[in-house]
Amino acid sequence: MKMKNIHFLVLLITLLSSINAIGQETDSLSNKQQTQVFKSTFKWNVRAQFWLRHSNFNKGSLVNNEPTSHFTDISIRRLRIPISAQITPKLYASALFGDNNYNIKYDGPWIRILDFYAEYAFSKQFTMGMGKSGYQGLSRWNVRSSYSLMGLDSPLFPLNTVEKNDDLGRQFGFWLKGQAGHFDYRLSANQPKAVTTAPHGKVDFANNKPRWKTSTYVKYQFFENESNKSAYQVGTYLASKKVFNIGAGFQFQEKAFSDGDAQDPLTNFYDMQHWAVDSFLNLPLGNQDAITAYLGYYNFDYGKDYVRNLGANNPTNGVENGDYNGAGVAFPMMGTGSTWYAQFGYAFHPTKLFNQQVVIQPNIAIQHANWDALKDHMTVYDFTLNFLVKGSHSNKMSLGYQYRPIFDAITFTNTSYKGMAVLQYQITLK
Repeated sequence: MKMKNIHFLVLLITLLSSINAIGQETDSLSNKQQTQVFKSTFKWNVRAQFWLRHSNFNKGSLVNNEPTSHFTDISIRRLRIPISAQITPKLYASALFGDNNYNIKYDGPWIRILDFYAEYAFSKQFTMGMGKSGYQGLSRWNVRSSYSLMGLDSPLFPLNTVEKNDDLGRQFGFWLKGQAGHFDYRLSANQPKAVTTAPHGKVDFANNKPRWKTSTYVKYQFFENESNKSAYQVGTYLASKKVFNIGAGFQFQEKAFSDGDAQDPLTNFYDMQHWAVDSFLNLPLGNQDAITAYLGYYNFDYGKDYVRNLGANNPTNGVENGDYNGAGVAFPMMGTGSTWYAQFGYAFHPTKLFNQQVVIQPNIAIQHANWDALKDHMTVYDFTLNFLVKGSHSNKMSLGYQYRPIFDAITFTNTSYKGMAVLQYQITLK
């Protein structure tokens, strides 16, 4: 057995033993509760995020093979149909249908199975789950709820294998999770999808037999405990919850990357080894105002000089004689090296706007990265202004602007910046 797998098992056993010791409080129900008849529950809704966007494209970008420097488009950034059932007091099942990026390039299928899993709760401290889901470790933002985002969009770099060997960040696997006192943990083992395209010269996802990915995330909650019912953590509670957490996690997959075809004996393989530490604050103030803040440090190791350019909901289909960023709104979002991510927002108390009670929440997010392959630091800025009708994410309008760096394809230096402006409307039908 590989030493890293042994270390993981030792960590798992030690952690579970500690959580059992901490969580001596009983989960047994009172006599009165035991006599009550359990009623199963079934919940579902439909929600969507609509984008009206104007983008200043990277050099050489093509839209349907036509050179384009500026572009305005309408799309559906996300469609989600969550379904869940508490079948027995111990057995819970959840499914999530939908997709991302219904834009001018989208050709179906219109609805996909994103999540489908079941969990059995032995106690508050120990729950086991299995299926297809977003349960994995590393950080808070690695598994976050798109419904309750504070920024216009979620930071994509923590989804460090997105659409390469996973399905929008989801994989098949099993996991353990629980809460004991103020500690919250999750440990997972996921099976990545097989990669069929071989890297050519540069390090990329290996086209070998996929190894299991192990990961964890543990956090300590100083104030109120957050729910761990779902894999996806809340982006902002506005003034409804007082939360301050610190957390740490890792991900590991053996031979996940290579610099050539897996069948070539000269190919070099690289383990994927990531770790992160972070903190999250949601602080209600006395006048129904609230502060939400996040700070995280991530250390990524994909292999020698790996960098991936990625742009959210990118409407382009190619690039000719472009810069290092590639097509459309892409930038060097993830890579081997380290990055800081900070986010800060202020939610004002409800006010009348167009005859509606609205919570206004301006916020800013900054990703500042030092990728090994680039000569300069990579820094991207996101500015967002939310308007939440009746303080609800179910009826939310957002104005966002992303200011991204442009890197030269030869010198790997930051030469300029370009922007993307988005008007988003999020609606939930219940």
